[in-house]
Amino acid sequence: MKIIDLDIWERKAHYDFFKAMDYPQYNICTNIDITHFLHTTKEKQLPFYYAMIYASTYVLKDIEAFRYRSRGQQVVLHDKVHPSFTDMSAESDLFKLVIAPMEDSLEAFAHNAKKKSAAQTQFITDEAAGRDDVIYITCVPWVAFTHISHTISLNKDDSVPRISWGKYFPADDKILLPFSVQAHHSFVDGIHIGRYINSLQNYLDVFN
Repeated sequence: MKIIDLDIWERKAHYDFFKAMDYPQYNICTNIDITHFLHTTKEKQLPFYYAMIYASTYVLKDIEAFRYRSRGQQVVLHDKVHPSFTDMSAESDLFKLVIAPMEDSLEAFAHNAKKKSAAQTQFITDEAAGRDDVIYITCVPWVAFTHISHTISLNKDDSVPRISWGKYFPADDKILLPFSVQAHHSFVDGIHIGRYINSLQNYLDVFN
């Protein structure tokens, strides 16, 4: 983790401008093509949800804007981020919040995330307290949404990005997935979300 010297940071004017907003977060929704990725994960017998969690987090790490966090008067840049995701069991309509460390491969992550989720009985654990080296991820697999909003405390230091997707659906000869990115504008601009979506699409298209 690196502490940013705000006096020489080229983004300081943008940071100050958007942090002064009452609600500095914004959201972009789009459809991504998962045709190849879905087929390949099924072939490999990988859980699609955990596979998407890995892919979404893996690609995000290479875009620096998503690794900045606001801490009062400080800004920090994380070297690595991990997914904090919602998960449900077949026995209940209630979900829990699980944090799983990133792994070197999608297969290893999917195995360990599933194992960790199954072992967690609480809604949320002490592991989550005070952590901001995470990405919040959720899925609404019952709805092919065109827009989504998130519950959020009006805390201007809350700069953890939120990634969401919905129910995938056929369109012509493709399978599309509604996909949402919510981020703090002090750190993440539209160009960064565009790069992220394009990089994620490239990853999904060539995964094998």
